[in-house]
Formats: sequence, structure tokens, C-alpha cells
Amino acid sequence: MKTEIIEPAIKACLSEIHLKLKAAEQIARAAQACAEAGGLGKAIQVSMDIEQLIYEAGRLHDAATLLARVAQDVKD
Repeated sequence: MKTEIIEPAIKACLSEIHLKLKAAEQIARAAQACAEAGGLGKAIQVSMDIEQLIYEAGRLHDAATLLARVAQDVKD
């Protein structure tokens, strides 16, 4: 695999990780606001959407690190 293909793919993964974690942060803020307003049940319900975003960010990170290893092997 050529580095001119790998490097943009890594950047795209990192960008997508950023977007997913930013969305997770927004959900966490909403959940916190619900909890502070006394709606613990609603806070938990709102926070459930965070799990999928964190999972996806983790898999994207796995992909980025794998691509980085491949890029290093190509350079060596």
C-alpha cells in the first residue's frame, strides 16, 4: 500500500474520531443537565447513545493505528 493512500486514510479516521467524540460530549452534557435537573432516569436514557459513538471511535482508532503500522512497514 502506498503512503499517499495511507496518510489521507489515517487523517480521515482521526477526523471521524473527533466528530464522534464531539457528539458523545454533547450527549454527555445533555445527560448531565438532565441529572442536575433531577431527571436521573432521563439522564441515563440520554446517555445510552454515547456507547455506540465510543465504540465506533475505538474501532476507527484501531484502523488508524493499523494503517500507521502499515505505512511504517512501507517506509522500511
